[in-house]
Amino acid sequence: MAVIDTAMYALHLIFGGVWAGSVVFVTFGVLPTAGDGTANAEPLRVVVERLRWVSRASALVLLLSGGHLAGTLYTVERLTGQPRGHLVLTMVALWFGLAGLVEVGSSKLADGFDQKKVREPASEARPFFLAASAVGVALLVIGGVLSSGYA
Repeated sequence: MAVIDTAMYALHLIFGGVWAGSVVFVTFGVLPTAGDGTANAEPLRVVVERLRWVSRASALVLLLSGGHLAGTLYTVERLTGQPRGHLVLTMVALWFGLAGLVEVGSSKLADGFDQKKVREPASEARPFFLAASAVGVALLVIGGVLSSGYA
């Protein structure tokens, strides 16, 4: 594996882990605090904006690094005709799902914070963040399977 491939692989893993970890933290660390009314809208707004930044930056880095890796490690036949390729394509679909779920959930929170509400937006955003957390964990598991060479 060339140096550039190794760098792309490292970036891909780091940003994937940070993205999934951030979503899980917001789901299980921040939303319960918002849901019980312990935190005010303004500090939570900062957390949500940072999550959006992490999510968008990670999505871009994963698109670029994953695109590079797919272009150098796979052919169309390998992507569509082998189990390993199917896992890569599954990751792409989950990647889109994670990005969409985080955007929708974050928007629900931000809209509520604009109205100085905390509990209701947290309740409305919770299903999106729970689903995003599940998708993020699934992405990490599939990434682990691909990294291990079992597929």
